[in-house]
Amino acid sequence: MSEEKTQSVGEKIKEVREAKGLSLQELAEKSGYTSALVNQIENHLESPPLGALGKIAHALGVDIGELWGDHGNAPYAIARKKDRRPVNRFASKEGVSYGYSYESLGMGMGSRHIEPFIVTLEPPTVNKTKPSCHEGEEFLYVLNGKLEIELDGHKDILEPGDSIQYSAKVPHSLSAVDGKTAQLLAVVWSQGQHREDG
Repeated sequence: MSEEKTQSVGEKIKEVREAKGLSLQELAEKSGYTSALVNQIENHLESPPLGALGKIAHALGVDIGELWGDHGNAPYAIARKKDRRPVNRFASKEGVSYGYSYESLGMGMGSRHIEPFIVTLEPPTVNKTKPSCHEGEEFLYVLNGKLEIELDGHKDILEPGDSIQYSAKVPHSLSAVDGKTAQLLAVVWSQGQHREDG
């Protein structure tokens, strides 16, 4: 629905963790992160990359989509433009923007192994985020604007129509360039992100 609020992933992680009776320390141990980092994610002080969200979802025993309220179990997903719901992975209580938001294109499909998104990158108001790495692969296709990608120290600029696929184990970071917004299609596959049924 258009009036539905943008969801806070950090708050949803905390809600699911508490519903499952897990402490910060237990979720940290299961996900491979520190309890301090999990606390920062839950309190909007740290912006986790999509791969990290996959690891956290797996540690919680839920599909990644549940971190933004998707409880679908259909065998397919149709994402109509008018119905897409933006999801922020970071919404700072201090109003600082890391310039990253996305819309899930897989909402409604259960037991999915990949996560497709429309990602909007705005020039950040703070320093660029640190490179991240995780299991799996990512595919990016630039729709508009320019995207700078850094892969293990190699930097490149991608323009509309350009794409890249890479192992997410390689440290990587993304940012919009030239002070303008960039938009891209991103498809993420993270090993272990899918919850096994039964």
